[in-house]
Amino acid sequence: MFTHLLRESEWASAIGASPWPSLDSLQQLHILPVLGPIQVSHEQRSEAEFGDYFESYISIASTVPSVLCLIGNFLLVNKVPASVRILSSLFVMLAVFLVITVLVKVDTSAWTTPFFALTVGCVAVVSSASTIFSSSIFGLSSCFPMRNLQALISGQAMGGTISAVASVIDLAAAADVTDSALAYFLTADIFIVVCIMVYLLLPRLEYSRYYLNSQKESPSLAPVLPDSSMEDKAEPGGTTNSSFLTKSTGIPPLRPILQKTAVLGFCLFYVFFISIIIFPSLSSNIESVSKSSGSLWSTKYFVPLTSFLLYNFADWCGRQITAWIQVPGPKSKLLPALVLLRTIFLPLFILSNYQPRAHIQTVVFNQDIYPVVFTALLGLSNGYLGTLVMIYGPKIVPKELAEAAGVVMTFYLMLGLAVGSACAVFVVHLV
Repeated sequence: MFTHLLRESEWASAIGASPWPSLDSLQQLHILPVLGPIQVSHEQRSEAEFGDYFESYISIASTVPSVLCLIGNFLLVNKVPASVRILSSLFVMLAVFLVITVLVKVDTSAWTTPFFALTVGCVAVVSSASTIFSSSIFGLSSCFPMRNLQALISGQAMGGTISAVASVIDLAAAADVTDSALAYFLTADIFIVVCIMVYLLLPRLEYSRYYLNSQKESPSLAPVLPDSSMEDKAEPGGTTNSSFLTKSTGIPPLRPILQKTAVLGFCLFYVFFISIIIFPSLSSNIESVSKSSGSLWSTKYFVPLTSFLLYNFADWCGRQITAWIQVPGPKSKLLPALVLLRTIFLPLFILSNYQPRAHIQTVVFNQDIYPVVFTALLGLSNGYLGTLVMIYGPKIVPKELAEAAGVVMTFYLMLGLAVGSACAVFVVHLV
């Protein structure tokens, strides 16, 4: 869980890419000095535009380097040990966050444009390192039994839930936005250090050594017979080309991985494609129908609780369910059908009380209970279907390609997030 809580904590502090509720704190911290007086000089007015396009800049700075780093990580799977990739990415993240932690209390009103560029640069570096870290961890965990892979993915969602809870508590108790941001960044620093320590302890565990050593030794010590039990275990329900079982220090064979994971890859892409279009772009702009009453629930806590916290908690529940129920199977036609069925969430959220509305004026679901139910189902289905696909992917390829397949599955996920983020801009403009 430490590795997943780190992932959520760092994003909560930096850009809120997973737990989006923390994005507002960073936006206020970095952009409020930029906004300044509106009726000022042309230079100051151009700087104020940073605030309007903050999420767009952050989205580009995080997704584009992530996709590129995933490609690079795949090419390095057999050339650079996973331990080197994981520890180096953790130390890079720690260095960047220590710098940002120091800058939290620095007055940047005199150099807003350079500071904004520095912020975007830090986001790009942290996103790149975090992507290498998470994809390497996922690839490494593919060498372990499926229950370990499921626990890893479930732990990530637990980190998102904790981040959302922290955001609600911060909203209720914090008086100064810089103090809140400082707390987030210090939390990230602490968890990165904890993650480094925990990962260094991993090789000392007998359980870990067993699976890591078997992954290193079994492919190269002896030829694998076509009907051997190892082959059946490495690729349930399928056949294996023995030429794939030769251990290599070169680039992993991409074609057999893509052939085996094509359907699952599409499912993973589409699950997160739909989810990122809706959450948070649409869901966070759905207002309570009783907002005019002025109550704290409808004005202050409705979105943090019914959008961010509920989605993250439902997502965690969906991932946790896969520990006990794993249906449909990796080759079932029902799996892609359920994934495509999630498209229905788009009109459901659009026809809720989304505000402001420029083109579609009709509000069909004009009760607060509707977006609550829709968000719960969106998060639950995202967690359950996304986790199923992620844990199936590395298990339907030969054991020797499991780590590379894990990186490829992560690439499908990031591609879905990147394309979905771009499409979310157009969907929001259409409403």
